[in-house]
Amino acid sequence: MKIRLFTIPNLLTLANLLCGAAATVAALVHHNLTAAFWLIAAAALFDFFDGFAARLLRQSGSLGIQLDSLADDISFGLAPSAMLYALYLDMPGRWLGCNAGLIVFVFSAFAALRLARFNIDETQHAEFCGLPTPAATLLCASIGMLTQLHGWSVPREWVLALAVAVSLLMISPIRMFSLKFSGFGWKGNELRYAFLALCIALIAVLGPCSIPVIIVAYIVISTLRWHFVRTEGK
Repeated sequence: MKIRLFTIPNLLTLANLLCGAAATVAALVHHNLTAAFWLIAAAALFDFFDGFAARLLRQSGSLGIQLDSLADDISFGLAPSAMLYALYLDMPGRWLGCNAGLIVFVFSAFAALRLARFNIDETQHAEFCGLPTPAATLLCASIGMLTQLHGWSVPREWVLALAVAVSLLMISPIRMFSLKFSGFGWKGNELRYAFLALCIALIAVLGPCSIPVIIVAYIVISTLRWHFVRTEGK
């Protein structure tokens, strides 16, 4: 069987991976968390368009699926961990030394678990089980960028707590709604349209600071929805 390596979807996936690798270098070598954030944002765009291109060109296949997960673990696992580690090193801490900062790389390990589970879980087409890795990444990466951009100072303990909390959310049983629309009508998409309206309002008011607020809102809304669905099902 002939396997085509350099299809358009695969090239887009490789662009995702390269952006993640560059973001890792920007964070660890140059401590430039703003550049790292925008490289991760570019990786997320490539991650969206590779699947879109695969469906449009009818070039979906097992190679692309495997390559996509490998690229995502770099861009949405290693790169945000590198940003958290660089942030940790830049923050003051009375009790924790540099070595303790390696704990933040638990994020990359749990991201790998999240991605592997997604690949074999047939129930995650209309919703997600656990916090999706791109959302987890945007939360951590945006906090890193905003902290450096505005000169905020946060204790190192908070950086570690953020890494651990988001890692646990990625492998949690919480069912989180997907933004994939089932058509463009209102029925069946009520929550998606309401959430998008909330996002637009937050962006208009808060600008770049809206990114972590939006992700936290997504987590809270998904958790409440999951709780009510479970309660009604009993």
